[in-house]
Amino acid sequence: MEKNRKKSKRFENLDTDNDGVISEEEFAAASKGKGVDKEDLNWFLRLITLGDKFSYADFFDRTKKGFVEFLIVFFGVLVSFGVEQKGEDFEDREWNIENLRNLKREMDSIKVYTNDYLGMQEYIIEKYQGIYNKWDDPGPNIFVEVYGPGDYEYPLKQYTNRNPFNPPRVVYEAIKLDGTFRFLGSEIGRMVNNTYDGTDLKYLMINTDKEDEIFTSNFNTRVSNKWVFELDNVDFDSPQFWVNNQKYILDDQYVKYGLFKRIELWQQIVEQLKGYINTIDASINRINEEIEIKDGEFTIVYWVF
Repeated sequence: MEKNRKKSKRFENLDTDNDGVISEEEFAAASKGKGVDKEDLNWFLRLITLGDKFSYADFFDRTKKGFVEFLIVFFGVLVSFGVEQKGEDFEDREWNIENLRNLKREMDSIKVYTNDYLGMQEYIIEKYQGIYNKWDDPGPNIFVEVYGPGDYEYPLKQYTNRNPFNPPRVVYEAIKLDGTFRFLGSEIGRMVNNTYDGTDLKYLMINTDKEDEIFTSNFNTRVSNKWVFELDNVDFDSPQFWVNNQKYILDDQYVKYGLFKRIELWQQIVEQLKGYINTIDASINRINEEIEIKDGEFTIVYWVF
């Protein structure tokens, strides 16, 4: 009885003109508008029904709307992540180009510094090699160079001067410090690292500093422990000192041997400097190639072509 009453009530709801027949218009209007009472539905449809009535048309409309909204949100988030990633890549690219340009300028400065250092080293070798060549067959004043009246130079007075090789490296240190060294790429990174921290450069810096210091220290020790006790007045600024004591100095084989070994070191340094210039040139050429490649690219927003 109860079931029959429910069917009768449902029929009455659909038969809006009470003619005893449910037309297509009445069925469509009921399906689209009023829907089916929630208590007349099965458990699954009651579970997904939000109001008191259920309509398939309304259900599918809400489903399509939800699906479209989901796609909009999903692809919006996906594009957002993609743009953000491209933005980071673009920023890394700009850092890379800036680093390359700065390194190239600093390497140009290093090359100038190294060439100047090489020229000075060759000049020093020539000067002291000339003195050493005359050691056993000296002229009257091999320890005094006269350029004019009252204008003298005493090479052995300057013998204790040192000039450790120390090329500029401010840009390189800054790139390592701010963490953008990784943007250079593995190949260029290795070349740059070899230019600034390579083994050959380290030996060159040691030879022009600690190794060279041994000879200046030995000479100073010789003067302090021997010359000052055996000569009347040790005055390196006086031309008479070098003229009057020339034979004494020439007889000091310890000083002669020290000069010989230091000239050998200087000659080794010259070869190291020439090799280092080749290293700098290779790095500069490779960086120039990379900069040309980057300059040949063009960007649209964040995308590189």
